[in-house]
Amino acid sequence: MKILGICGSPREGNTLFLLEKALGACKEFGAETELVHAGLLKIAPCKACGGCKDTGICVQKDDMTPIYDKMKVADGILLASPVYMGGVSAQLKALMDRTRALRIKFELRNKVGAGIAVGGFRNGGQETALQQIFNYFLIQNAIVVADEATSHYGGVGHGYNAGDCEKDEYGIKTTQNTARNMIKVIKLIKGETEEEIKNW
Repeated sequence: MKILGICGSPREGNTLFLLEKALGACKEFGAETELVHAGLLKIAPCKACGGCKDTGICVQKDDMTPIYDKMKVADGILLASPVYMGGVSAQLKALMDRTRALRIKFELRNKVGAGIAVGGFRNGGQETALQQIFNYFLIQNAIVVADEATSHYGGVGHGYNAGDCEKDEYGIKTTQNTARNMIKVIKLIKGETEEEIKNW
């Protein structure tokens, strides 16, 4: 079972911290994890050239190129972003848009997707950013999961200053719950029963 975590923050801060917490929770249940810090990479926006329409391959060659294969082989994908203007960061949005190439053949179909959002306030746009992530996964025909325990859309962190999320017990809880639910759904898809995983 492979889980890919993608951080859309242009900094190494609160969003990265919570994503690492989520991937740590995945490892507890035997998942192989990989983290891509897309916010620090050079990923150009989609230029709507239509070059991928026949091949499913993006004509732009930059730091996005190896990420396509990572997404294809993952069973679950966690997208994490700080809240910018009520939505995801420009860096994460560029990555999401560039996966139009994967949608040509629906190569993310039936993968399990989840989100983590960090806002400067407790109600600082986390749910609207997560909704953007969820819409993305639905467009890709992926399966969306959230935090089953608290009924939140996903991981919701409160981080205004550096290090805030390290003290945000609720944000850590929702993030880890979301990761655990992702693993649970993947295990169910792979044929395990509710009885086998009920003691989580």
